[in-house]
Amino acid sequence: MPRPILDESAIHSAIRTKVAGWNRGIVDEVKAAVAAHPVVVVGMRQNPFPARARKALQAIGQPFQYLEYGSYFSMWRPRSALKMWTGWPTFPMVFVRGVLVGGAGELQALIDSGELKALLG
Repeated sequence: MPRPILDESAIHSAIRTKVAGWNRGIVDEVKAAVAAHPVVVVGMRQNPFPARARKALQAIGQPFQYLEYGSYFSMWRPRSALKMWTGWPTFPMVFVRGVLVGGAGELQALIDSGELKALLG
């Protein structure tokens, strides 16, 4: 099922550039990391779930790129651009071979099932 995204034609032409460029730098930075690394974890300080994802990857010896953007009280606007881009509402955001696989719980399920190894195979 496709996720609902406001159609480009429903955005007034006077604001399309603003919408397209809003906090674009953080999205471009994550896109570049996802293109350059097999596993990328995007997180934030003070949130225990990005740490769980990193520890799970370290426990199996899987290298990864970690990007950290602020804390609960800083960089929330740029992080919201990532949420809008991916459709994933929480951190971490874990990417495997360019595919968003979810957060820490979903990553652990992939590790436990052996699917992560197959995806990286």
